[in-house]
Amino acid sequence: MHLNSEEKAEIFEKYGKSKTDTGSPEAQIALFSVRIAHLTEHLKSNHKDYTTARALKALVGKRRRLLDYLIKTDINRYRALIAKKELGIRK
Repeated sequence: MHLNSEEKAEIFEKYGKSKTDTGSPEAQIALFSVRIAHLTEHLKSNHKDYTTARALKALVGKRRRLLDYLIKTDINRYRALIAKKELGIRK
């Protein structure tokens, strides 16, 4: 994977509650969004890489399920996450 532990800690600190908060839905959604953006760029130049395309679809599905969970549990946290445009989530 293209992210090292410092970059992941930075993502978790920005979107989670702390650097070590790796389990909150917001932190996981942010990490998935970074990985999705990376895989999308990879597929633009390697359009026949079907394994990566399959992994990208799986990541998008995981992120969607986490967003659905966040809608059901706390709509305010969901709206705050969607308002952050740097994640690239449209809704």
